[in-house]
Amino acid sequence: MKLRLQHLAMTAALVCACSAPAFAQTTVPPPQGALPASAQPQQKLRSRLFVYDLRTGKSTLVFAADKIWEAPNWSPDGKYLISNSEGHIFKLTFGADGKVTPQRLAIGDEYVCNNDKALSPDGKMLGFSASLAPTRGSNVYLANADGTNIRPMTKESPSYFHGWSPDGKTMAFVAYRNGQKQFDVWSVPAEGGPEKQLDADTHHDDGPDYSPSGKWIYINSDRSGHEAAWRFPADGAGAGDAKAEKVVDDGLEDWFPHISPDGKKLVYIGYPAGTPTHGPRTVHVEIKLVPVDGDKVGTTPKLLEGFTGGQGSLNVNSWAPDSQRFAYVSYEVIQ
Repeated sequence: MKLRLQHLAMTAALVCACSAPAFAQTTVPPPQGALPASAQPQQKLRSRLFVYDLRTGKSTLVFAADKIWEAPNWSPDGKYLISNSEGHIFKLTFGADGKVTPQRLAIGDEYVCNNDKALSPDGKMLGFSASLAPTRGSNVYLANADGTNIRPMTKESPSYFHGWSPDGKTMAFVAYRNGQKQFDVWSVPAEGGPEKQLDADTHHDDGPDYSPSGKWIYINSDRSGHEAAWRFPADGAGAGDAKAEKVVDDGLEDWFPHISPDGKKLVYIGYPAGTPTHGPRTVHVEIKLVPVDGDKVGTTPKLLEGFTGGQGSLNVNSWAPDSQRFAYVSYEVIQ
């Protein structure tokens, strides 16, 4: 399948739908045939951050705000989440009532952070993506967990961080290089060093997330005709991506597969079939789960939640360390 025109248009403008700064998308475009934007009231979004518990099969609201919040990650010690809003990253600490209270990290205003971020396995470091104002080109950065001591990990944009290897020594990200206009998966040593390209298919690949064993990198890709979950060995997909294999395809546009810390479960977010990107925030999406047994991924997804959401709902790995809970965000249009 040819790379979708929507992807080309977006990447040519150096704007990745999966990673655009939250403050740049605080309005929802009107439906086709509606009055021009100048004649309509601006639509804003309310964000609701939930924690889903597999033991109860229920979601619990832990935070809400009348602005866009995105992509919660859980800390390795289970005590807090991190999430981004309006170009900043926040630590959200759980209180006695189960709710979270945001506290902004020490990342300066010159870094316009997007939603692609994660704490290292030991909880001491933060990998994140941001553009340095006034440019819009995203690069990958490494900082202490509190946002101090920032250093660049990539020199070229667009580059969007997504995942840590289990030993904390390698950072996986998506980028395009050498004039190519599709996103591939790359890695870079956390201590610094040269980038390594891990796959080279001509389609859009996104969301690299390591398995807890360190054996696999899971991604989403439209290389089979629409978005589905794929994986390949952590050291690369091999010549012609021969080592890449599709593991989940339910007929939806399946994005961002994330493996639980115990390696036994995979969750992902499904968009309506035919949705060209995961940029919309006000479509019906579904979070689904498949079991994982060693290297075998289940073939029958279980629907966990359906809600209005999309971009920012489940972009990054948000599993709690107990492998029983994960966090996600829903959105609601408000006037």
